Amino acid sequence: MNKELVFHLKSILFDENYHPSDSTRLTTNFANLARGKSRQQNLRNTLRMIDNRFNELAHWDNPTGDRYAVELEIISVEMGIDASSPTDVFPLIEILKTCILDRKTNRRIDGIVGNNFSSYVRDYDFSVLLPGYNVDRAEFGTPDDFGDLHGKLFRQFANSSTYRERFHKPPVICISASTSKTYKRSGNQHPVLGVEYRQDELSSTDRYFAKMGMQVRFFMPPNGMAPLAFYAQGDLLGDYTNLELIGTISTMETFQRIYRPEIYNANSAAGTLYQPSLKNQDYSLTQIVYDREERSQLAVKQGKFAEEHFIKPYKNVLDQWAADVAL
Repeated sequence: MNKELVFHLKSILFDENYHPSDSTRLTTNFANLARGKSRQQNLRNTLRMIDNRFNELAHWDNPTGDRYAVELEIISVEMGIDASSPTDVFPLIEILKTCILDRKTNRRIDGIVGNNFSSYVRDYDFSVLLPGYNVDRAEFGTPDDFGDLHGKLFRQFANSSTYRERFHKPPVICISASTSKTYKRSGNQHPVLGVEYRQDELSSTDRYFAKMGMQVRFFMPPNGMAPLAFYAQGDLLGDYTNLELIGTISTMETFQRIYRPEIYNANSAAGTLYQPSLKNQDYSLTQIVYDREERSQLAVKQGKFAEEHFIKPYKNVLDQWAADVAL
């Protein structure tokens, strides 16, 4: 395997007509929303929630609260495993690209790429490798090299000419805060990201993303219910405009309100000290059907797929490549 891996990008719009494809890597969250008899209403409601939240946060020069709309594109990243065989590719990750439509000026503004993050190799690491590693251990632990391969693959993609030709800024991933950690409100406040929270120690997910070259910060946006975790390679507050950040907040907070209503659609906001809990009973459901159990089952299936079609058959090649690449 060459040090300069070959990456291929595919994209599909995430709109009310979105249908998951059977032939490409599925972002399971999106696929979950877009199935069943409620699929189109699910998608319409989700997109409406995103637009409403965007306009709430981008309130300046926006007296009627409908100036902006957010367009979403699912980016599928395939990796060429053998440069001499262009058909020998593996579906590496899927990310989400935002684009902001300004109806007042009738122009489109590039948003942040990343946002949602879906990865076959991560599914393998967390749903296959980690349970197997801990099966006979008295205390839960992780291998010393846990996440090394995934981190190197992600960095290679983010630094590749394929990425740079398509996207102009480094990626930002936004996910829910860990339910195993306690967060403390700080005195730092950003006009768009909101109040910053800090934790006492890194979670296993934080350490995993660190191997991808991404550092975490936690912010609870204005009128939000809980802090979101933002993973960035650069300066989260300095590298992105307010509208770019709002695109990510409105999109990912909406998804978290659907996926984890106990936390992000709670009826009371996080206080000075806060530990997220999926056992919270004081929350409101959205009008969007989402099968959380199915998502966890798919993570295991996708992890096993990665093991069978990527990790095992290319183990020697991957080991050799990873040994030559520094984290």
